[in-house]
Amino acid sequence: MRILRRLILIVVLLLALPYLLTPLYSLGHPVSALMAWRFVTGSPVERSWVDLSAMSPALPRSVVASEDASFCKHNGIDWNSLQNAIEDAQDGEVSGGGSTITQQVAKNLFLWPGRSVVRKGLEIPLAMWLDLVLTKARILEIYLNIAEMGPSGQFGAESAAKFAFGRSATNLSARDAALLAAVLPNPITRSAKTPGPGVRRLASTYQARAQAAELQKCW
Repeated sequence: MRILRRLILIVVLLLALPYLLTPLYSLGHPVSALMAWRFVTGSPVERSWVDLSAMSPALPRSVVASEDASFCKHNGIDWNSLQNAIEDAQDGEVSGGGSTITQQVAKNLFLWPGRSVVRKGLEIPLAMWLDLVLTKARILEIYLNIAEMGPSGQFGAESAAKFAFGRSATNLSARDAALLAAVLPNPITRSAKTPGPGVRRLASTYQARAQAAELQKCW
């Protein structure tokens, strides 16, 4: 019985830890769980933090246009998109939709990659907590500095921009920014450095969306 109580206490503490850490992430340069794992295992990691205010304005606009057009409106969860993704899964269709930028930050900071009901169940309330505690600008800044954006350990916009274009994320053109957005969420099979026809088409779509007047800005 004592062992069981200890196990329950450990589980509760592990579940509570992300909620306790989140307020601390209003400052500093956090790393993702995947980055930490790669550090531990000796795998390559490249990441240079760049503040959101220093990035090319085209980059956050392109990423929001491609990943989460309702970013400025929702409370961490886009319930309509999530419902559509659930219905697609029930119909046997593979859907990449449903996850907001805030959910991806929750997953990247505290959880693990891959698809599972357990992870999604942990991710949803955590994303709502992130949205409550952190500003939209900070959530977007963290995302753009911890997302995997290159094929060989490049994390964040700065490392991705230097790898793909040989210049800083502060100096990206609208086309460069759209190409980086187009490789998400799979920079292993998609390349901004040598984009194929599919990536180029996606980049054109995202560039047009980012320039649209109706894209709300909250950062």
